[in-house]
Amino acid sequence: MSTSAPISSPSSTEPKAAPRPEIIDDKSPHCIPFILRHLSHHTPTPPTKPFIIGLNGVQGAGKTTLVSTLCSLLSAPPYSLPVLVCSIDDLYLTHDDQVALAQSHRENPLVQHRGEPGTHDMVLARELFSALREGRETRVPVYDKSAFNGQGDRTPSSSWETVNGPGQEKIRVVIFEGWCVGFSALEDQEVEEKRRGESVTLGRHRLEDLLFVNEKLREYEVLNEEFDAFIHVDAEETGFVYAWRQEQEEVLRREKGTGMSREEVERFVDGYYPAYELFTDKLRQGLFKGREDGKGRQLRLIVGRDRRVKEVIEV
Repeated sequence: MSTSAPISSPSSTEPKAAPRPEIIDDKSPHCIPFILRHLSHHTPTPPTKPFIIGLNGVQGAGKTTLVSTLCSLLSAPPYSLPVLVCSIDDLYLTHDDQVALAQSHRENPLVQHRGEPGTHDMVLARELFSALREGRETRVPVYDKSAFNGQGDRTPSSSWETVNGPGQEKIRVVIFEGWCVGFSALEDQEVEEKRRGESVTLGRHRLEDLLFVNEKLREYEVLNEEFDAFIHVDAEETGFVYAWRQEQEEVLRREKGTGMSREEVERFVDGYYPAYELFTDKLRQGLFKGREDGKGRQLRLIVGRDRRVKEVIEV
């Protein structure tokens, strides 16, 4: 049975457009002292190795703003450090390689598009980190997400930025960021248990598909081993990522005339949400857990629905 709403003036019945999501930097005041403290004790091996910060941020929580602010602050006086910001997004497979991966695993929806562990070029990643560690001249990869109608592709290497070249200051600080940076593989039994338990998306996927992503993630340990410190921008509830992405797309639809519909946003977030459900708990326990010098090297910022920091924990 339906009821009619009272007749109102048009102005009172028109839905109000959601305001542009406000992202205020309340995170760098926690991060800068943390970084400087660990940087002051940095004794690299080899001596050319820059101080490498891994940074994981839940999508939509203000990661981009934080990274930009950290880079600006560290590279300006009084610190004046040569800083390089790298994103794991720029290490995605080429379009051709992603198509080949998808075709060779047609039954696995998790690798039909870029995003999940397994869709990055780990050979390229190792080459980049090896060059940075040794202070060698290298070009920093760039990925164009708009190529091939949004499927994405790597840009020509001739257009990449060169660092550590002749006449350039050696990079002292690297910030390596991304939504899945720092994730570590689980034991197969843990994956199965998580799939059987309460979850948003895991039960929709075959166990073998989740195990494929988990196995691919083992290759990412070569990146985790490079980090001298780690920052984790976490959320009180991981599910906030759905609402944050909806807000971003609503702004795009209103201001640019284009953007994903609500249904498209849900499908998009569903594509990478399984990794959050599988691997976030382990990261919360600490990337450096079990290492002799690992205590206190990870900073966890827990943000609320408004993206503001609610709690700060050193792991």
